[in-house]
Amino acid sequence: MKPVLDAVHSIHDPYRVPKLPLRIDQNYGQTPRDLEPFGYVAPFKRHFLVQMEYTGPGRAIPEPENVDTVKIGFLGPIEPTVSVATGGRSHEENLGQMMLRGTQLAIEEANGQGGYRRRGIPFELVIHNDNGLWGSSGNEIINLAYKDQVWAILGTIDGANSHIAIRVALKAEIPMINTGDTDPTFIETNIPWVFRVISDDRRQCYLLIDYIYRKVGIHKLGIIRASNRYGRFGVRELRDGSRRLGKPVPLEMAYFVGQPDFALELQRLKDAGVEAIVHWGDAEDGARILNQMREMGMKQPFFACDRCLGPKFAEIAGSHAEGVVCASPWNPERNDPRLQAFRERFTQRFGVEPDTYAAHAHDGAEMLLWAIQLAGLNRAKIRDVLAYRSEPWQGVVGKIQFTAALDGREEVFLAIREGGRWHYYSREQLNIPSGEIEKYTDHLRTIPGDLTQFQQH
Repeated sequence: MKPVLDAVHSIHDPYRVPKLPLRIDQNYGQTPRDLEPFGYVAPFKRHFLVQMEYTGPGRAIPEPENVDTVKIGFLGPIEPTVSVATGGRSHEENLGQMMLRGTQLAIEEANGQGGYRRRGIPFELVIHNDNGLWGSSGNEIINLAYKDQVWAILGTIDGANSHIAIRVALKAEIPMINTGDTDPTFIETNIPWVFRVISDDRRQCYLLIDYIYRKVGIHKLGIIRASNRYGRFGVRELRDGSRRLGKPVPLEMAYFVGQPDFALELQRLKDAGVEAIVHWGDAEDGARILNQMREMGMKQPFFACDRCLGPKFAEIAGSHAEGVVCASPWNPERNDPRLQAFRERFTQRFGVEPDTYAAHAHDGAEMLLWAIQLAGLNRAKIRDVLAYRSEPWQGVVGKIQFTAALDGREEVFLAIREGGRWHYYSREQLNIPSGEIEKYTDHLRTIPGDLTQFQQH
């Protein structure tokens, strides 16, 4: 990091930009060639392969003198309210509360080690609820950035709210690290102030596609999903990938979050003759769907998104959960001393086992704290330190490496319910085949300059 720090700290002119190489990817989202659009025809331009740069002012702003605490913002669904997605009570508080706990633990541990070391002052977490009303997340970003005067923000989970929040973060020019939104389009906004440290639904879908079609040999897949943005965008790559493999999904059924009965949707899937079903939605809905499937005599294999790994799924589904396969952005069974120590500290502090939202929030918070320690109290420099870090971050979820789009390139797993508990497997452990990953070096030549030495000026 020394070259990065030297370049960042050498800026004294507000409109100068540090001369640092941009990250260049050879493939977007690790997409197998036969799952890409356009039927093997190379497009005129490929997006998200060259890192977005920030060329605006801010790096020359001196660190303020009178600071009692270093404030970090948190935005997440932690209190119940009215939800745009359901038209009634919100439904993501259990996820947001775990995300908050992971963040709190990281802040507390940093303060136990001296806080912001160059000034000897503590970090302070400023917590705001993401209440799910359209546009309110943008207002919360304004409050955090200008009223609370935080140096960076962690959050949030809901895809629609996150999209609003990051556009306001762009205008406010404040770093924002997302640790819970798996919407594939989140980073496709190409906002240089925004980072994500959790693998998205795109990569989870690719793993499910490979397992369902290439490993298990299913030919006719049905989809049942929540009617909100999470469900709609979550299955997009699953649906498109199926079509590109010559196995189009015959039926995709949507339901309202919290819906009590799924007989209509399931009967139509049954009549369509699907050989397996994928569910994309919350754990409670997934469990009730699975129970009703079995009551209707539907014995098809049941696949699901990572939200169905929540405790409510197994609690409601009971014995029906046996054999269910879920995608997962982490492996809590990984043999890693760092992970084991985190689980022990988290359980001791909060009395519950951490989940993926807690673990990724802890990693995102630690990464942000590390950047603040190096960059100092300057939002643009904090952004630079995060954006130009070249080495993978060794977190409790494993190695986190940013892509050119500043998205977390982490391994994804499959969790299989066996013997009354979830067992986690990597692609290699299950010997899951995959399509060829095409490199785009030739297509990148349309970008001016020698990309191996590509630098900002």
